[in-house]
Amino acid sequence: MTYTLLHHTGCSTSRKGLALLQENGIEPEIRKYMNAGEALSIDELKEIATKMGNASPREFLRDKDAKKFDIPPGMSDDDLFAAMVDNPKLIQRPIGIKDGKAVLGRPVEKLLDIT
Repeated sequence: MTYTLLHHTGCSTSRKGLALLQENGIEPEIRKYMNAGEALSIDELKEIATKMGNASPREFLRDKDAKKFDIPPGMSDDDLFAAMVDNPKLIQRPIGIKDGKAVLGRPVEKLLDIT
């Protein structure tokens, strides 16, 4: 099955994650979710959360950008998913997806957990 990497080229951690995968012989399908043509839908974000073990979207929320976009601490998961679709900068990266599992690459070595 294909390894998909949710990637942002402007993020040094995301670039390090891609390099780590490639150093380990993995050429992932890259999804540049910050680009309008490759943006994630609410259903896709919910599916990622499920693949992370029924995680709350807060587990892959960029706290720094949450403050910038005035995301309140008590926001519901559904509203948070919607906010992530409207503002993809809110999504922590990189995220690896393979074989029905997803993992946040923080630290980037976690991306190898699903290879």
